[in-house]
Amino acid sequence: MPPKPFPQLSEDQENDLKLNTQQWALSNGLVMYPPNFEPYQVNVAPITLFPTPIPRSSFEQATKVQTLYNELYINLITKRKEWLIEILKRLAEFDSDFSGKLFDIYQKSIAEGVLQPLSLGIFRSDYMVDSSTRQIKQIEFNTVSVSFGGLSTKIGQLQTFLNTTGAYDNKYNFKYYDNDELPTSTSASDIAQGLADGNYHYNGAVENTDTIILFVIQPNERNCFDQRIVEYALFHEHGIRSVRVTLEDVNEVVTNNSGKLYVKSTMDEISVVYYRSGYGPGDYDSDPEKTWNARLFLEKSQAIKCPSILTQLSGSKKIQQLLTNESIIKQILPDIADKDLQSLLSTFVRILPFDDTEQGKEAAKLAFQEPEKFVLKPQREGGGNNIYKLDIPQFLNKIDKKDWGAYILMELITPETFENKILRNNQVFHERIVSELGVFGTILFDEQSGAIKSNKNAGWLLRSKFETSDEGGVAAGFGCVDNVYIY
Repeated sequence: MPPKPFPQLSEDQENDLKLNTQQWALSNGLVMYPPNFEPYQVNVAPITLFPTPIPRSSFEQATKVQTLYNELYINLITKRKEWLIEILKRLAEFDSDFSGKLFDIYQKSIAEGVLQPLSLGIFRSDYMVDSSTRQIKQIEFNTVSVSFGGLSTKIGQLQTFLNTTGAYDNKYNFKYYDNDELPTSTSASDIAQGLADGNYHYNGAVENTDTIILFVIQPNERNCFDQRIVEYALFHEHGIRSVRVTLEDVNEVVTNNSGKLYVKSTMDEISVVYYRSGYGPGDYDSDPEKTWNARLFLEKSQAIKCPSILTQLSGSKKIQQLLTNESIIKQILPDIADKDLQSLLSTFVRILPFDDTEQGKEAAKLAFQEPEKFVLKPQREGGGNNIYKLDIPQFLNKIDKKDWGAYILMELITPETFENKILRNNQVFHERIVSELGVFGTILFDEQSGAIKSNKNAGWLLRSKFETSDEGGVAAGFGCVDNVYIY
């Protein structure tokens, strides 16, 4: 059955909806700082006025497979560590300024013995729904600094409020969507729960509100409210405090005493170091010596890292490409049930390496003969790094052929498009959009033994962008925060 159409409102009704949306967002923290902001200035975050349709079967498939993905990556890190490290060594050669430096920190941090074997993963697996099969197809698996868990909860609350109060009905102020069609993501609370799990196990499986969480953030963070929503949930629901620090200021704010980290000014003990920065080279560029030393300083401590260096590096695109291989999955998860294996395999699109294998030779051929079907991806997180379609041949011709190995060639997904309305900077744009469904998961594990302490789903995020835009980053200005209408 097709989805119901988007609400059809008069001009006056839409103006009322716009104002209602803006004031709810400003009242409830669905906001971001604008560029070049002062601390008292905020904008409503870029959002859709209406929820975007997602088939129920697709939504359920994505949420059901998340804990399996969590387990796959953790078993890769813990049970196939030597193989993973050999791959990362080769990747480090292609990206010496970032992946190489991260890998160097990993080697330095374990040289004198691992002080904290426990590690926390807060992950997000991103999908598009293939328009022909209605199956979810994975875009990427994010292992560091996954964002918008806070704002995802907020937009669900906003659109539920608008729907329940009749703002989407053009006649009688009735609900336009049924309750089960318009769920609200629990990601803000669930991510806070993941951090609380880390705090709990840091303290020997004992509840302790004296230890704190260290949020490592970017300077002048425009998306701080998304992070703050999680921080406030952590305090209100678990009584656990947090402190925010940039990599530049770690040395001034944090001290190490017998392997444990403390906040210098208060001597609060730090149980978990949670990275909301450090995922790209730009996070280290302001003062490379100080920032890279700060990352090593934090890594060589008893605090649980979220993520550890090895966990962060496992999210590289090369690893994603290798994990689409059925035989490799069976090696990493030898006891996987056939239905679970098929669930994983059904989410993959074709991903090819640039190497000396037959697949690599095929990638080199397809990149020039059929570039319109592919995206070229480097080994880095964050938007703005990918090369799309007809730009691929020109880009490959510009770089040395020996550097092609730093990229993977990924088949483009053909999603369904919808004509929703996006609110950005007081303007309403009525255009066709495409959407990405991100599913959050948290997992606490022992990086040495492989023991998994907890493995949980942690809500979802829907991001949408204009159909004409390749990139989808909200903070980068490409997309917006959306919510699901399940049909």
